[in-house]
Amino acid sequence: MDIGSWYFWTRNPKSKHSVSPITVPLYSEKPTTMKYTVVTGAAGFIGSCMVNKLNNKGLTNIIVVDDFSNPLKNHNLDHKSIVGHVHRDEFINWLQRHQNEVESVYHLGARTDTTEFDVEIFNRLNLNYSKKVWEACAQFGIPLIYASSAATYGMGEHGYVDDHTIVDSLRPLNPYGVSKNDFDSWALKQDKTPPFWAGMKFFNVYGPNEYHTGRMASVILHAFRQVNETGGVKLFRSHRSGFADGMQLRDFVYVKDVVDVLYFMMHSKPQSGLYNLGTGKARAFLHLAKAVFKALEIPEKIEFVDTPLDIREKYQYFTEANMTKLTKVAKYPAPFYTLEEGVYEYVTEFLEDKKYF
Repeated sequence: MDIGSWYFWTRNPKSKHSVSPITVPLYSEKPTTMKYTVVTGAAGFIGSCMVNKLNNKGLTNIIVVDDFSNPLKNHNLDHKSIVGHVHRDEFINWLQRHQNEVESVYHLGARTDTTEFDVEIFNRLNLNYSKKVWEACAQFGIPLIYASSAATYGMGEHGYVDDHTIVDSLRPLNPYGVSKNDFDSWALKQDKTPPFWAGMKFFNVYGPNEYHTGRMASVILHAFRQVNETGGVKLFRSHRSGFADGMQLRDFVYVKDVVDVLYFMMHSKPQSGLYNLGTGKARAFLHLAKAVFKALEIPEKIEFVDTPLDIREKYQYFTEANMTKLTKVAKYPAPFYTLEEGVYEYVTEFLEDKKYF
């Protein structure tokens, strides 16, 4: 963390929320001539990588928003240059006070557990909270990028196209996906919008800074840990004709590509709307496992196990982002990491020495 920076302490003395004073120095109203970039969910996986991307672009006037309750997660912000921490429950009030000092908001905070079935949690943290962020950005004229998800597409009955006309027809498979799709649907119906906005439908994101995510970690991290613990990897066998064992397909996208796209979108400000964010090329879990073994330079040992009965019926066998809108409408120019390139870098430059990005 940049020790020459100054910080916000935004907790109301009567509030129930508290953050370690070691992490969050005393609140200050010191004026600044530079506008703030705000990242919500900043201590999380993608949020912390976004902060690093901004730092690498020379931006340090960053306000990070999270609940800061997980010490392991908070390590994602170590050695980042930022100027203030704001608890997520205080953020809207903070934004009202500092509306003229904010240049942009990357709203990447959300409850992302696809195995959680308490709908009220998702309504509070994903749907209603995001509405408040949207309404504040619309009121104060602040550009907004927010995290949507490929989980909105359900079983892919309508394909994986970021077409606004199909949003209300989509049928996500879990409350997480429902909450994301509900917000997309709500956003598209708003007359009052931020001056620029983009809802980015993340596909299967992997990469550094996900050490804290537990069972929701990427398959790459799970595979790496399995290899270290047992010498091998277990993959689900196929229970559908036309798919060999391990050949279930996903669009895996490296987090460095994700934050590159988010930065591009905020600074180029193409047509507002929903955008897929994958690679546009589905790859198999078997390819992923082989890439992990290759990166570790050890012989392959892959075992196939039955897909659990409780998820077998709704288990997806194919996801692939249609990237036409991002590349043709937004004109995003950069190539994406291949799966093999991303896995090799992730394993050798981060996982083996447990480094952060």
